[in-house]
Amino acid sequence: MIVAKTAPVQPSAKKIAVKKLVVSKTAVKKVATNKTAVSKQPATKKSAVARAADPVQLVRTFAQRAQDEWIDSYDEEFEMELDDNRLDELLMEMPEQGPVPEGSIDRRIYFRELFRLQGGLVKLQDWVVEKKLKVVVLFEGRDAAGKGGAIKRITQRLNPRVCRVAALPAPSERERSQWYFQHYVPYLPAGGEMVLFDRSWYNRAGVERVMGFCNDEEYEEFFRCVPEFEKMLVRSGIILIKYWFSITDDEQHMRFTMRIRDPLKQWKLSPMDLESRRRWEAYTKAKEVMLERTHMPESPWWIVDGVDKKSARLNCIQRLLNQIEYQEVIHEAITLPERVHNPDYTRHPVPSSMYVPEVY
Repeated sequence: MIVAKTAPVQPSAKKIAVKKLVVSKTAVKKVATNKTAVSKQPATKKSAVARAADPVQLVRTFAQRAQDEWIDSYDEEFEMELDDNRLDELLMEMPEQGPVPEGSIDRRIYFRELFRLQGGLVKLQDWVVEKKLKVVVLFEGRDAAGKGGAIKRITQRLNPRVCRVAALPAPSERERSQWYFQHYVPYLPAGGEMVLFDRSWYNRAGVERVMGFCNDEEYEEFFRCVPEFEKMLVRSGIILIKYWFSITDDEQHMRFTMRIRDPLKQWKLSPMDLESRRRWEAYTKAKEVMLERTHMPESPWWIVDGVDKKSARLNCIQRLLNQIEYQEVIHEAITLPERVHNPDYTRHPVPSSMYVPEVY
């Protein structure tokens, strides 16, 4: 297994990691218990319409999915705490998830594959730097579809000077008077860089179209320009990859509800996100037109099924690694130089008032 090196975990951090593991285990047991109870019910098949009409079934399904959502939040913190020396041991200590819902992935498999794929991303990063490649990856999709989570896992162990994220705010009054694509051009990569766009120039085909931020003429002009614009990028040597994260209506509703209930995630709900729930069908029509008119041989779209977050992240990273031909770059062995000791050097004391209070 290839795992990026991280700093040793301090004793206090280890205690925190162990506590989180215990919480995760408890949560997993609760999920397993609930799912076992459900599995003991008579095995009768129901249509999707019948299940939707059954309030008990609907509540039970939502509760189970809510627990899965909380576990995923614990896992996200857990990923940040793991270090190389404890990784294999902790993965083996993690209990089986119990009955895994159809289409989901076991947490132990998820962690094992995530670290393996992140090792591949480190190799890809070295290759991009070595060969001065220019890589642009666009992440588009429904609100709460998992774009941010996938981006976070891709960049988690990479050098931010090589792989950076462009999450642009709404254009200013001056920028709205510019050529539309001019707003994004300054963020394009130079040789040896990767840029991940958390939403991109396709805003015009999506949110701007649905919310009325552009008129019909600007909308059509976008579709006339974007094929040539992307062909120009490709001809300039940029590797352009486009992902669309797709989730169901029901799944988006559940994730929005969880964000409303979680004070640590409420910041993710903007007025535009809330409005997107009401205009689900309008966004669907806009997406269909966009995919039809901008899926080109030079820059095709790749659809990521985002209903299961963990599977979506792994599938997206695996596809990214497969789309760029790279090789492992052999680095010279690193030798730590001897520290130079100067007999005339005297270290001056630092006033205690300058230290951060040791609360922990």
